Amino acid sequence: MKKSFLGALLALAVGGVIATVVSSGTVLSLFTQATIYAVFALGVGVLLKQNGMVSFGHALFFGGASYLVGILLQLQLMSAELAILATLLGVTVAAFLIGLVIVRVPGVAFGMLTLAIGQMFFLTASRARGLTGGADGMNIDWPSRLFGFPVAQMLKPASMFLVCWGTLVVVMFLLAWLMRTRFGGITEAVRDNEERARFIGITTLWPRAAVYALSALVTSVAGVLSALNTGFVSPESLHWSLSGVALMMVVVGGFKALWGPAAGAVVYFLFKDILGEHATHWMTIFGVALITVIVFSPTGVAGLFDRFVLGKKPSVKVGGH
Repeated sequence: MKKSFLGALLALAVGGVIATVVSSGTVLSLFTQATIYAVFALGVGVLLKQNGMVSFGHALFFGGASYLVGILLQLQLMSAELAILATLLGVTVAAFLIGLVIVRVPGVAFGMLTLAIGQMFFLTASRARGLTGGADGMNIDWPSRLFGFPVAQMLKPASMFLVCWGTLVVVMFLLAWLMRTRFGGITEAVRDNEERARFIGITTLWPRAAVYALSALVTSVAGVLSALNTGFVSPESLHWSLSGVALMMVVVGGFKALWGPAAGAVVYFLFKDILGEHATHWMTIFGVALITVIVFSPTGVAGLFDRFVLGKKPSVKVGGH
């Protein structure tokens, strides 16, 4: 745990250096967006790593958190700080209740269920013009101060990057700590062999639902950061295609290592920014790269790092349901 703490401090220092060295507001905004999606991908990766399940509907929690915090601020029922906490808690509880039902379903059927639920909310947000602004989306009216800091100062490129980067580092540190507790051991046992876990007395439904809720919580943190960064949310943030992008980030980065999905998000945005300037169909090139990663390095960027930098032997075992 000491190594994780030192690693977190080093990562925070790296973020500070980036914010200081990079003077371009455009580049910092790109880094901020990549960091937000790194948190999003981290949520999807936690579900795959601890439950062995693939979700095609996690955009529900990303866009849902943005919408919920925006609606609470619009209604002025509570302070912005309480609205953020209520959003994170609400999304987590809702995901746990949903998880109690859908984690019973194995394999591809689980992925299709998450897709169906996500699209249901996408259509609802698209048509509820009075509440969400419909297809036009809605502006999010943040107050002048948030957690004691001026929002205008927080929204400056360097400050916003530091907020998002610091959140990513803290979330990764807390997840690393959680995975070392009894909860992490139980969820891994259930993931690897659910029948054997039941045989030794573990109730497998609750840990699976808890992991689903945990992944939703992490994803909702990304949604709140996105709402703060852009001050806007539209139904596109709930669409299944966004869930697919996050899943691609997880595959490219590798889900076996906790930091893999975040690395995948960085790689994705580098492809999008660099190739997008020179190739109209940059997504085709990224697709070829994705296929190459799946074929030659199923453990992604994290696996390549472990193999060639740390000298570890590759391990591709995912665990079954």
